[in-house]
Amino acid sequence: MASRGDRVARAVVRAEVDHGLAELVGDPDRPGGWTLLVDGTAQSHVDLDDPTHLEFEYVRRLGHLVDLVAPAGRPLRALHLGGGAWTLPRYLATTRPGSAQRVVEIDGALVDLVGSRLPADGMGIDVLVGDARAALTRIAPASVDLLVLDVFAGARTPAHLTSAEFVRAAAAVLDPDGVYAANVADGDALAFARTQVAAAAGVFAEVAVVASPDVLHGRRFGNLVLVGGNGEVPALDLARRVAADPFPARVLTGEPLARFVAGARAPGDRAATPSPLPPPGFFGRAR
Repeated sequence: MASRGDRVARAVVRAEVDHGLAELVGDPDRPGGWTLLVDGTAQSHVDLDDPTHLEFEYVRRLGHLVDLVAPAGRPLRALHLGGGAWTLPRYLATTRPGSAQRVVEIDGALVDLVGSRLPADGMGIDVLVGDARAALTRIAPASVDLLVLDVFAGARTPAHLTSAEFVRAAAAVLDPDGVYAANVADGDALAFARTQVAAAAGVFAEVAVVASPDVLHGRRFGNLVLVGGNGEVPALDLARRVAADPFPARVLTGEPLARFVAGARAPGDRAATPSPLPPPGFFGRAR
């Protein structure tokens, strides 16, 4: 989920899906580009002509992580919790051919819409319709190299995907050297994001947070990418890449991360809450 600027759309496709009104809005700047919105909230951007083009800031940061978690071109076993328009799976399939990928998306009608209007034929992307947390119980332990959590019900991540128990369940399906990555949306004092870092730090040996300085300093609502693993997390190389992006970001590890999370408590299932509501219009309609 990410914000979009004001531009004149090339075309719009609307369809009722299981959890609201989906819209596919043509990108006026890219002939193969489409933005997916659900109930007016921008969920994904894809370019059918160039799956390596990553429009949203946080997805670009996830793309850097995909590039760094294994030597270039090596196939990965990837699990994507949250489907949208399958932006990152398309990127991974293109940059790492032969990867075994599964996408879990709760909205079956949305899966049908994306599959028919924005096909990813031949990319080896297996889409499972179901709840993200329930799907973890059907994944073999230690069978995933990269797990990406990017689930939004409307503009919020559901509470059952924000608890310490959820993070432990996600870690259980990861290979010992596997990497966990979560898209966390927050603003102001980042109280919610800090609880998510605390939850990951209680499970993984290494944790990092990627975000733009204005989000880290509470000047605007935005996306943070939370990364965890029990093997090596490529924080240094990731920091170099995100610093060179058109919208630069920082990577927090070590003592800066400890200061960031100081005082935060990992929420259990009973105390977990959805991610906070964004400001009105922040994740708004593409034009």
